[in-house]
Amino acid sequence: MIVSITGHRPSKLGKEYGFIGPYTDYIKGELFKHIDELKPSKIISGMALGVDQIWEKCGIRRGIRVVPAVPFEGQESVWPEKSKRLYKLILENSLVEKFVVSDGGYSVSKMQTRNEWMVDNSDILIAVWDGSNGGTANCVEYAESLGKKTIRINPNEAF
Repeated sequence: MIVSITGHRPSKLGKEYGFIGPYTDYIKGELFKHIDELKPSKIISGMALGVDQIWEKCGIRRGIRVVPAVPFEGQESVWPEKSKRLYKLILENSLVEKFVVSDGGYSVSKMQTRNEWMVDNSDILIAVWDGSNGGTANCVEYAESLGKKTIRINPNEAF
């Protein structure tokens, strides 16, 4: 069983860039619940700020192989230093197998290419999604167009 994730950045999650607060606590609890229930052999994430990194940390903590589907090399180059350090720490973990989806630098289309790769290479998609428009919505729409099982976690249920 391979499970991928899509979800919001910290800007839609109470600006919890340090992964401390009610959104993070709720999301971690839900993700651990699904990991323990589904027992995936591998998890996939887009290696973005926010939900993706929470997912990666949960997988590592449970001893599961993690595949960060990096949309392009240098994804993290414009991030704050603290976020870059976490990105590097995750990639250095022995359970992590980095996969770069597209060659070259930034292009907005590479985010959707990455999302499609994640969905195509997993059995189930978990979506930490409040229903708003954006990349998470696009990923969910793609998964549903393929008939892929999607589990939704509404982060606003933290309150």
